[in-house]
Amino acid sequence: MVGVLSRQDYNVALKNMADELVALSPLDGRYANETESLRDFFSEFATIRGRVAIELEYLIALSKQGGLIRPLTSQEIDLLRSLAGQFSLKDAQEIKELERVTRHDVKAVEGFLRSKLAPTSLSDLVEFLHFGLTSEDVSNIAQAILLRDGRDRVLLPALDRIIDQLKAIANAHKSTPMLGRTHGQPAVPTTFGKEMAVFLTRLQQGYRSLATHRFKAKLNGAVGNFNALAFSAPQVDWPTFSEQFIRGFGLEIEAATTQVLPYDNWIQFFGVLQRINSILIGLAQDVWHYLSNESLNLVAKPGEVGSSTMPQKVNPIDFENAEGNLGIANALLEHYARKLPITRLQRDLSDSTVRRTFGEVFGHALVAYSSFARGLGRLEVNQAAMRSELEAHWEIIAEGAQTILRLAGVANPYELLKELTRGKGLTEDSYKQWVDELEVDEGVRAKLRSLTLLNYVGLAEQITEASLKD
Repeated sequence: MVGVLSRQDYNVALKNMADELVALSPLDGRYANETESLRDFFSEFATIRGRVAIELEYLIALSKQGGLIRPLTSQEIDLLRSLAGQFSLKDAQEIKELERVTRHDVKAVEGFLRSKLAPTSLSDLVEFLHFGLTSEDVSNIAQAILLRDGRDRVLLPALDRIIDQLKAIANAHKSTPMLGRTHGQPAVPTTFGKEMAVFLTRLQQGYRSLATHRFKAKLNGAVGNFNALAFSAPQVDWPTFSEQFIRGFGLEIEAATTQVLPYDNWIQFFGVLQRINSILIGLAQDVWHYLSNESLNLVAKPGEVGSSTMPQKVNPIDFENAEGNLGIANALLEHYARKLPITRLQRDLSDSTVRRTFGEVFGHALVAYSSFARGLGRLEVNQAAMRSELEAHWEIIAEGAQTILRLAGVANPYELLKELTRGKGLTEDSYKQWVDELEVDEGVRAKLRSLTLLNYVGLAEQITEASLKD
């Protein structure tokens, strides 16, 4: 049968992550190579490995900080940490097999670790695995670490590349004049470098907020009160233990919680990411417009096809791809902001399935950032076209001229310039003829004549330079 895979063929193809033809999501199919770096942080394997690491570090902490179990030897600590450090796909598959029986992902991790410790010198401590914890204590800490590390090792470097490219473009064209538009209409002159510096400044501000965000986590039991821990081992200062444990991972403590961590802190992070994505959507759309009016050009690559029927075309596919992926990422981020602050009473599981999509947000964002960087790397500024478009609109000199006349005390200069320019074409010659006919003193006339489309760019160059120093 044409177009139908047998179940056996499907399973074989599915096991091969390089085969994009049977992937359900483009992140694991078409974009698999671009998103591969995220699998260390947002795959099911990464989540399980993270939980294993937290369970084992908790056991070590019960000995070191809690004094609740016997001192561990350095060899025993090394053994525990090697279970996480050398965690393999085979180990993860074993845990998934246990989960099919338990139907509980964290309990399956505990079962796996029990089997690993039973034949060792740590067999006497098996009952202290997951001691007094709820599964969310383990999961929220593991996921906070993965969010932070995914940000630091994948997203921030991708954004760094875009910021560096924008810096280079802004610097190279800080003095390149172009037509500025407001409401889509010719307005006053600007420079292309300054327009890129605006996006650069906004991205740098967002980048700082994203990079410095401190993730919060909690470890306090089934409803957030340390019930089992405080009742069974009251000699331990559990709030202090919890804070030290969480801070040991470079996270911040959220002390007052239910079973589930209030996600406000994580949502703040997602809000910054959404803002960065929106800034890039705006830049993608502006670049698209500049390409459409030929103020910018794309360098053609040999063998590349822009259209199946129009040989002359070089389409802005990288910027369009980026815009689409950023939109998908932001749609999920908007859902997080609506969904995650809300839980029924002390906990329901509707947050759990939503949290499993964090990798999709990072994935679509990463695909977008990669596309953006490719597109920026192919841009050429068409200075001749920019200048030609600018010189076709001498009417935009009206703002400067009427302001000069205001300063000179001329009555109602706005109306004078409106009469000269609105709905009419204006050239350099007709503007200078109008100046010559004005009843003003020679000094004012000289200043009006010195006003040109190329020198009326204000402080664009200085503003750009200041942005580049940030």
